[in-house]
Amino acid sequence: MKTVFTTGEAAKICKVSQQTIIRCFDSGQLKGFRVPGSRFRRIPRDILYRFMKENGIPTDALESGRRKALVVDDDVELVELIRDALEADGRFEVRVANNGFDAGMMVKEYRPDIIVLDVMLPDINGKEVCQRVRNDPALDDVRIICISGMVEADKIDDLKKSGANEFLQKPFEVETLVDRMCRLLDVEPSEN
Repeated sequence: MKTVFTTGEAAKICKVSQQTIIRCFDSGQLKGFRVPGSRFRRIPRDILYRFMKENGIPTDALESGRRKALVVDDDVELVELIRDALEADGRFEVRVANNGFDAGMMVKEYRPDIIVLDVMLPDINGKEVCQRVRNDPALDDVRIICISGMVEADKIDDLKKSGANEFLQKPFEVETLVDRMCRLLDVEPSEN
């Protein structure tokens, strides 16, 4: 488990901008130390935890060290396959939704780091989900990977314009999905 964080890492954990963390550090609200001979700031885990508690910032990202993933697809078997792979990987905490309505409710409450989103849901299309996430400034850091069996390049472009970070064509290898998720979240590649 990590014991000291950079301002960038602290910002991701707290879901604020790096500038906000630097301002808090420089004003003395957030204690820490500077790396000798440089301007780099470092924040010990216990101090960051206390800062988060005092400021009403959820500490679950710091406590688990795992990234939050929301998998949205009406294909129950595929959802289970993805969930099993992510849980076995150990770097992700996973929640699932089988339709757009549940996904919308869960995004607000769970605040995922990344959403794996089927484009063809029974009640809403993926493009609309992307737009709703992107229209909420509190969700600016959420990454979205759209998955679908459709192949039309213009539809893929539409999804990206609506806010999707990546598109993955079904069928795909689950390992490919995990690799893309890790890349989007700047998570270290796994050792295995």
